[in-house]
Amino acid sequence: MNKEKSLQIGFFQKYLTIWVALCMVLGVLIGKFLPVVPQFFGKFEYANVSIPTAILIWVMIYPMMMKVDFQSIKDVGKNPKGLYVTWITNWLIKPFSMFGIASFFFYVVFKGLIPADLAKQYLAGAVLLGAAPCTAMVFVWSQLTKGNPAYTIVQVATNDLIILIAFVPIVKFLLGVSDVSVPWDTLILSVVLFVVVPLLAGILTRMFISKNKGVEYFEKQFLPKFDNATVVGLLLMLVLLFSFQGDIILNNPLHILLIAVPLTIQTFLIFFIAYIAAKFLKLPHNIAAPAGMIGASNFFELSVAVAIALFGMQSPAALATVVGVLTEVPIMLILVKIANNTKKWFPPAMKEKNIIK
Repeated sequence: MNKEKSLQIGFFQKYLTIWVALCMVLGVLIGKFLPVVPQFFGKFEYANVSIPTAILIWVMIYPMMMKVDFQSIKDVGKNPKGLYVTWITNWLIKPFSMFGIASFFFYVVFKGLIPADLAKQYLAGAVLLGAAPCTAMVFVWSQLTKGNPAYTIVQVATNDLIILIAFVPIVKFLLGVSDVSVPWDTLILSVVLFVVVPLLAGILTRMFISKNKGVEYFEKQFLPKFDNATVVGLLLMLVLLFSFQGDIILNNPLHILLIAVPLTIQTFLIFFIAYIAAKFLKLPHNIAAPAGMIGASNFFELSVAVAIALFGMQSPAALATVVGVLTEVPIMLILVKIANNTKKWFPPAMKEKNIIK
């Protein structure tokens, strides 16, 4: 990952919530007045996976995977405290706290507002979000909090590898507890398609370009060419998704807000769990802030993709994952501000060259 200080949140990323909202409106209008469009794209499906959606998701995820330098994990054991915070928060706490919070709100607090069948689907979408911690946007959040880029790379790289092992069994277990039946083969196929394939493509691209053109060319000239690909792919996919979701949204407009409530609470909770744990361990702020951001933010591209593969484009579960996209950027910007205003809580930052020693 480029270590230079010029990285800032881009125009598309900064106003992502606005673009998502506009895509919602556009998609719903297409579904309502041009139903032939979703009907046409709905024909292209294989093994419950929408081919147009798969292509757009690859467009989103592939550039992210190129940013991660997996060579960094060779020094993973030299200063592991920040990694322990990341791993424990992301994989032993976050999926289960999401399940608990979402269950409480969908089945208890909002019982009179959300029918039981919809509550089960919304919970499934929330579980998919909770089991997929951030892998890409955290580089932006880390930069905005002056996080150490070298250590952030290690946090993200190891997180990506854990996803390959932990995502499927955690989702299978929590959806089973939720009484939602999901086939192993579809779940595994989703992870292969939307994590393994782009991950390998990203690694091979990084190795090939760096070997032939140099690392500096790869990071400063090649990667920037893909800066907007992820967001454009996401927005196009959301238009398509909401064209299928039109009736559900028009019949249940309040549900967007209701879904957002537990997702928002979960985001703040997970951030502070990791952030306070880092303070307790006396980690410097430039490690603590990214540790909190990785857990708080979601790999929503994967969540949306798996929700569509498991439940379909028109499913309430897919809608719930998209609400996660809608709420993420404004919440994360609030957390960035909180992190920057509490820097004095932490000891002085380690020098970058000694960060893993």
